[in-house]
Amino acid sequence: MKRHLFTIGGGLAGIALTVALLLTGASAIQGRQSAATPDFALETPDMADVPDADVPDLGGDAITADAQPVTASESSANIGDGNGSGAIEPHGVSVRDIAPEQFGLPEDVTAQPLERIEPRTPLSQPVARPEPLPTVLRHPVALSAGLIQFGGRLLQLDGILPQKADRVCGEAGRTWPCGVIARTALRNFIRARALLCNVPKNSWQGTLTTTCRLNNADPAAWLAESGWAEVPAGSPLAGKVEAARKARLGFFGDDPRTFDTTTAAPAETPLPGDANAGADTTDQGL
Repeated sequence: MKRHLFTIGGGLAGIALTVALLLTGASAIQGRQSAATPDFALETPDMADVPDADVPDLGGDAITADAQPVTASESSANIGDGNGSGAIEPHGVSVRDIAPEQFGLPEDVTAQPLERIEPRTPLSQPVARPEPLPTVLRHPVALSAGLIQFGGRLLQLDGILPQKADRVCGEAGRTWPCGVIARTALRNFIRARALLCNVPKNSWQGTLTTTCRLNNADPAAWLAESGWAEVPAGSPLAGKVEAARKARLGFFGDDPRTFDTTTAAPAETPLPGDANAGADTTDQGL
């Protein structure tokens, strides 16, 4: 029993000694910090101790030592033109309002009328396009009224609007495939003969819009006067299309398959070197 009491008493004594040492160390550290950093008092000098300095005249009232402090409300009221607008105007300088349309130019410049000047010369010369040359194109295939294929190249007749082969004309219940019939009419007119067209010197890419001749006939003019074409504004073929419209031909009339009459192609003269001049490959169309 006595042994347990001694053990407990020794533990409590050790704890008390440890606490006493910690408290003593903390007091010593605080004392050293207080001695190293003494209290610092900020003193504000008196205006009387400040020597007189040469202050330049800014055009306003001189600042004296006896001047009363200005409050925030009085300062905001004194800024501007006296009406509380908040605009600061420098002394002796006129302020001009800059509107966005004036581009920040002086008023004597913006007040003058605009003067048109000559454009500057281009920095580089434009690339000249090669002039088209009359070229014989063989083995034509009409894809629609005005669109002709020569091998892997496409050509659109100039002066008329492109048409689609699947175009349908007529009213509801009485429609007819006018696009297919127009294509057949152009095929019957060409009859697989070579055309003389104005094409660039080098081979073209995509669809080329140009004029062509079939002997002495113009395929675009023949389509326009037969009613199988529509023209843009200002086209020289507008008169032929209007005459065909009044005569109810082609797109502007009824289904021509109900009639026995057909539009005859004009007489042609074979082109020199045209091997297909005497061939008759009439496409019956439908």
